[in-house]
Amino acid sequence: MHEINKAAAIPDTQLARAITDYIRDTETDLLFNHSSRVYHFGALAGIRRGLKFDRELLYAGAMFHDIGLMPGHGSKHERFEVDGAHAARDFLRRHGISEADAYTVWTAIALHTTPGVPQHMHPVVALVTAGVEMDVLGLTYKDYSDEEREAVVQAFPRTPHFKEDIIQAFYDGIKHKPDTTFGNVKADVIADKEPHFHRGNFCSVIRGSHWHG
Repeated sequence: MHEINKAAAIPDTQLARAITDYIRDTETDLLFNHSSRVYHFGALAGIRRGLKFDRELLYAGAMFHDIGLMPGHGSKHERFEVDGAHAARDFLRRHGISEADAYTVWTAIALHTTPGVPQHMHPVVALVTAGVEMDVLGLTYKDYSDEEREAVVQAFPRTPHFKEDIIQAFYDGIKHKPDTTFGNVKADVIADKEPHFHRGNFCSVIRGSHWHG
């Protein structure tokens, strides 16, 4: 049995334990295990890249990044990423975390489905997205050793049909507010589940604006 690199382990702190308890009580096993893997894959990416990062903040970003998909934690009109970012910031404020650090976590969660931007930002922002892209999309699969991947998945197992399960979880969390998917990847999720879905079109919005010309 392989073990996770100690440098990428979940912090043994009061805050990290509080985050674990809160997310375990709030999310499904699917999302809890996914979020835990996101943390570990993100931390391992940070070590490999030689980045200095706060493990507590990375853990907060990873564990809260999908909470906006859960009933009671999603708004009617905000993107689910923003709902999750708000929830994390409020949680961190209640636990005495500075506004600057809470905002870093907010940004990491808000941008985790925005390709091409997070990797140029604060390490915590970059690494939450790195973890998501590894666990969901496998974009950096070959950057991790077999031992690293197996250790993470042994600790926090993927479901037998994880790919379809995670797509369904995304859909269940956003299907009631399709307008929030304009210009982002979650429009693909709704289109996958609803073949007749008409996604927002950037050019149509421009042409339909009140400006003349």
